Amino acid sequence: MMALHPTVAKVTDRIVARSRDSRAAYLDLIARQRDAGLNRPQLSCGNLAHGFAASGEDKPVLRAGKAMNIGIVTAYNDMLSAHQPYGRYPEQIKVFARERGATAQVAGGVPAMCDGVTQGQDSMELSLFSRDTIAMGAAVALSHAMFESALLLGICDKIVPGLLIGSLRFGHLPTILVPAGPMPSGLANKEKVRIRQLYAEGKVGRDELLESESASYHSAGTCTFYGTANSNQMMMEMMGLHMPGSSFVLPGSKLRQELTRAAVHRVTEIGWDGDDYRPLGRCVDEKAIVNAIVGLLATGGSTNHVIHLPAIARAAGVQIDWDDMDELSRAVPLIASVYPNGAGDVNYFHAAGGMPYVIKELVGAGLAHGDILTVYGDGLGEGAQEPFMDGDALRWKPAPDKSGDDAMLRPVSAPFQSEGGLRLLGGRLGRGTIKVSAVDRSRWTIEAPCRVFSDQNEVLAAFKAGELERDVVVVVRFQGPAANGMPELHKLTPPLGVLQDRGFKVALVTDGRMSGASGKVPAAIHVSPEAKLGGPLAKLRDGDVVRVCAETGVLDIAVSEEEWALREHAQAPAESMGVGRELFALMRHHSDPAERGGSAMLAAAGL
Repeated sequence: MMALHPTVAKVTDRIVARSRDSRAAYLDLIARQRDAGLNRPQLSCGNLAHGFAASGEDKPVLRAGKAMNIGIVTAYNDMLSAHQPYGRYPEQIKVFARERGATAQVAGGVPAMCDGVTQGQDSMELSLFSRDTIAMGAAVALSHAMFESALLLGICDKIVPGLLIGSLRFGHLPTILVPAGPMPSGLANKEKVRIRQLYAEGKVGRDELLESESASYHSAGTCTFYGTANSNQMMMEMMGLHMPGSSFVLPGSKLRQELTRAAVHRVTEIGWDGDDYRPLGRCVDEKAIVNAIVGLLATGGSTNHVIHLPAIARAAGVQIDWDDMDELSRAVPLIASVYPNGAGDVNYFHAAGGMPYVIKELVGAGLAHGDILTVYGDGLGEGAQEPFMDGDALRWKPAPDKSGDDAMLRPVSAPFQSEGGLRLLGGRLGRGTIKVSAVDRSRWTIEAPCRVFSDQNEVLAAFKAGELERDVVVVVRFQGPAANGMPELHKLTPPLGVLQDRGFKVALVTDGRMSGASGKVPAAIHVSPEAKLGGPLAKLRDGDVVRVCAETGVLDIAVSEEEWALREHAQAPAESMGVGRELFALMRHHSDPAERGGSAMLAAAGL
């Protein structure tokens, strides 16, 4: 293993220094919760009787209070394909816990919103704040003081960050995240994109589009493109919070079941009564957060984690910002090419070596911290192992020395790009991020007159009316957390892709989010401060020439300083009602900026 890369070391040291006070306060909190906080021995007889009243055969063990009780926090529902397999997990986990003399109870359930279902709909405005809701739900679940450890059942976009944020406030508990795996590969991704763009042009109808989408998203398991859900799984492996190599094993297989059993058995071994105590709050430290950022950059992961990672870090007393991510991006090479960055999906990625290979390469090159406290063993390097079934026994073998498909995975020494997949942008239009891993280098710089919108449906209408048939920077403002909850604008990808394919120079600029599947159209997103709070996007006018340059990190406008200073801010649209949006008004009115994580909950808590 090489010495730690100097940029990784420098950024880590800076984060440690910046986080010194908040991290110390956090570690003091979890130490107090372990040693003097509310726990089972302190519960009254009435409390305990309520806690095990319905526990059946586990009641004598729970009553005796001498064995670990595992709290299961589940995001199960059977509308969300990724979470449908979790339906039987609690039943299995209880059996696996008994094998080790322990017990398990479902501590609580949390909502699991599917961004794929709500994409482009009004209900997408609930999406980001569902993360805070999930975090609070996880906290409610674990607040009963019945548990000495936790297993978190969640995969998708806001769910893993929410589960982590909530559970980190109970960071004295050993905690393992338990994945369920992706669905088998369906319709080829290029064909799916082709049909979407034909539909955007009106060349195929809804029946053809639905047939294509149904062939893509066709069974239980996570969607197979490399969006936020699968980026979540990558990050959990980079932070050492999964059993090694478990992210992308298919649901329903014997190997998947045995990995779940291994997670249950392992969590019983890392409790505070033993000699291998591994609390979640100690596992998620500054080095683990840096590893998550490095993994995101090295694999071209979801832009949503530019928001989620600061929020997760804050819950553990760690302070990061977009400068940290940008600086790491200049040092970390892109070694994976998974759709939408490449042709193959996560199943092809996994077959080519997947996360064990990625971890081996990054740790071996000194780009990731190998000495973090993982849930499973001696540092992150031990995570560079592939699980397999040897008859009826689960075993692990070392990650392959070579990629099984260099169109999917490459070594650090011969990457797809010498730098990571994210860049920081700044200038008179604010501060934002851009994902470049799927953008052709010839499109890293776009300068064109802008067309300004306040709603994504207005963009679609203008496209259909032929009003965008030119070089254009499409600006969609009033999409930040305070304005409307910061929805993803993935619905704009097909029409903007059509314009780009017709030879026009096209870019998107927004204070909203793009999808975790951000693709080939350059998009300056998360622009802060947001327009609703007086950000500069509110001063833009149709026809202003906007420059988006990922090469130099510029987001600016060709207007004189004098004229710009005199511009008035446009009025934000009225807040919308319906589909529950009014219930989230408190979060919109108190959320903090995207770079801090876009969280009202963390802002109110002073974290």
